[in-house]
Amino acid sequence: MKPMKKIIMMTASVALLLTACSKKEKEYDATGTFEATEVTISAKATGELKSFDVTEGQTLEGNTRVGRIDTYQLELKKQQLETQRGQLAASKRQLSANRSATSSQQLDLNKQLSSIQQQIANARRERQRYSELVKDGAVPRKQLDDIDNQIKVLNRQLEATRDQIRSANAALAEQGKGIGAQMDGIDSQVAGIDAQQRQLDDQIANADIMAPYRGTVLEKYVEQGEYVTTGKPLFKMADVETMYIRAYVTSAQLQKIKVGQPCKVFADYGDGHKKEYAGTVTWISSRSEFTPKTILTDDERADLVYAVKVAIKNDGYVKIGMYGEVKF
Repeated sequence: MKPMKKIIMMTASVALLLTACSKKEKEYDATGTFEATEVTISAKATGELKSFDVTEGQTLEGNTRVGRIDTYQLELKKQQLETQRGQLAASKRQLSANRSATSSQQLDLNKQLSSIQQQIANARRERQRYSELVKDGAVPRKQLDDIDNQIKVLNRQLEATRDQIRSANAALAEQGKGIGAQMDGIDSQVAGIDAQQRQLDDQIANADIMAPYRGTVLEKYVEQGEYVTTGKPLFKMADVETMYIRAYVTSAQLQKIKVGQPCKVFADYGDGHKKEYAGTVTWISSRSEFTPKTILTDDERADLVYAVKVAIKNDGYVKIGMYGEVKF
C-alpha cells in the first residue's frame, strides 16, 4: 500500500503544478519580428561608376555623396551649348550695333536738316535787310538776286534732306522689324539652350550617388568601375536606430490597443535571454489576415489576426529579423 500511496501523492503534486502554471499570466501579449525602414538606392544616370565608397555595415550620414557616375559626355555637351550661347550673344550684339548705326545715321540727317533750316532762316533775314537797301539804292539789285538764288538752293537741299530722312525712316522701320524678328529668334534659341543646360545640370547632379538619410548599409550590389544604367540598384540601407516590431493581435486584444499607446517590447536572443525596450504603437492594420505560421497569439486558436507595428529606440543590439515579444 505504501508504493501506491506514494504514486497518488506524486500524481496530485504534478496536477497541482500544471494548474498553477496554467493560471500564471503570460509574459507577452503578442509576438513578431523586428524590421526597419529599408531603402534601395538606384542609379539615376548611365555610365561607368567612377567612385563608390560604400561597404556593408557602414553607417552613412544623410545627404552625403558616396559615389559618382562618369559625366564626361554630359560635360562636353554642356560646353557645346555654352559655345552656341556665346555665338548667339555675339550675333545679338551685332544686330544691336547695326540698329545703333542706322539710328546714328538718322540723327545726322536730322542735324543736317536743322542746319539747312537755320541757313534758310538767316538768308531770309538777309534778304529782308537787302530788300530795304535796294529800295533806297544803297546796294545793287544783283545782291538781292544772289540771296534769292541762295534761298532756292537751300530749299532744294532741304527737300532733298527731307526725302533722305523719309527714306531712312522707312528703311529703319523695315530694318527694325527684321532686327526685332532676328533678336526674337535669337532669344528663343537662347531660351532653348538654357533649358538644355538646366537639363544637363540635372543629369550631372544625378550622377552623384547620395545617401538619402542617416542609416546603415545592409547590402552592396555593385563595385567601382562597373557600368551601370539608370534604375540599376546600387546598395540597400536602413535606419536601424529606430526599429519596429511587427506583432499580431486578435480582435479581442485589438479593442484595448490604440496608436500612440506605450508598451513593453522584449528582444529575444534565445536560451531565455531577453532585453526590454520601451515601445510605442505607431500603426494598426485596418485589415485582418490569417495568422502567420511563425507567430504566437494570446489565443492560439485564432485564425484571423491584425498586424501592429511598435517602434523602439535601438541601442545597437536589435537586428532586422530578430524575434521579439510585446506586452501591451
